[in-house]
Amino acid sequence: MFAHALRHENRANPYPAYERLLQQPVVQMADGSWLATGHREISLLLRDPRISADRLNPQQQPIRKSLLLEDPPRHDQLRHAVTQQFIPRIMGMRDHIDTLVTELLDAHTSEQPGELDVVADLAYPLPVTVICELLGVPREDERLFGSLARRLTRGLDPVDTQTEEEIHQLQQARTELVEYLEGLIARHNAEGGSDLLAGLMNDQSPDGPMDAIDLRVTLGLLLIAGHETTVNLIANGTLALLRHPGLLARLRTDPDLATPLVEEVLRYDPPVQMSGRSALADIDIAGTTIPKGARIRLLLAAGNRDPRRFADPDQFLPDRADNAHLGFGGGIHYCIGATLARAEAQIALTALARRLDSPHLAADPPPYRENAILRGPERLPVTFERLLPDPLGK
Repeated sequence: MFAHALRHENRANPYPAYERLLQQPVVQMADGSWLATGHREISLLLRDPRISADRLNPQQQPIRKSLLLEDPPRHDQLRHAVTQQFIPRIMGMRDHIDTLVTELLDAHTSEQPGELDVVADLAYPLPVTVICELLGVPREDERLFGSLARRLTRGLDPVDTQTEEEIHQLQQARTELVEYLEGLIARHNAEGGSDLLAGLMNDQSPDGPMDAIDLRVTLGLLLIAGHETTVNLIANGTLALLRHPGLLARLRTDPDLATPLVEEVLRYDPPVQMSGRSALADIDIAGTTIPKGARIRLLLAAGNRDPRRFADPDQFLPDRADNAHLGFGGGIHYCIGATLARAEAQIALTALARRLDSPHLAADPPPYRENAILRGPERLPVTFERLLPDPLGK
């Protein structure tokens, strides 16, 4: 059933398959790995110190890994260094994000009926511009990350779902990213700066600045993960709004709806569908025992639809109370960019609701990307009568 859920023909709606998987909240699969689908069980495992974030070979690989795959204490050191530099720089960015959204939509200003590809024209360029500005990546290099991100994130999916060509492209993309980041770091060494990269290079905390390898790995994580998930969040939110025109009309006049609406998108149709872990010890859970050394898949999107946790889980209800979704994970690996992603999605969805006159999906469902883990539309064409003026005059 899990393999069935991952098939591309089910990408537009994997949730019926997830519903069947929820009948057993923790189960061993044919390959020996374990699958957790229940909200309670996933939440417990995300916070269990007996779980390693390294889903392949915990505590045995000599290679450097990103903080996403590290365990304490190394995870804590890397995360602290990034947080100290990242969080202050994203505070107060809402006005700038609003300006970027306005510029992207104004590129389609017309009195005639039009069409907007929400992915290519808004959901992708917005977060990639923001993260590149934060890291000091030159504007002309932004387009490089579209191809790199596509190939690298495909590598997150199970190997048996990838073609030989995709595996080759993944290896090539890793080489290209390393070469680019080494050049970016070298330029910062020579020229200095006040961006996030400069802050990491000049970190004066007790642990000192990252060495060249940790810096490169961390930059790669921020550049790729820093925008790929937000692309899907904005696109999935647009889909939900256009499929629920009453909510679209509410958001047009009530900007406060954006906050709970984005939280419901993160529950109902999360941009990250699953995550991986490994067991460092035997773990008794849900009437079974996950043995030490076992690989574990946490199907976050299934947990978000668990009827034992959420009433009417298959209904899109922004007004639901106590929306403790798993859209950003949980525990010590809770998404470090959650605040920024929320702001980008809230502002983008509000702008779409206010400025697109009579929007409709050109295709429903839209075409979806190959990725099963970072699931989202490949394209999201929306037709509209005209682009309305910015009501705030920006």
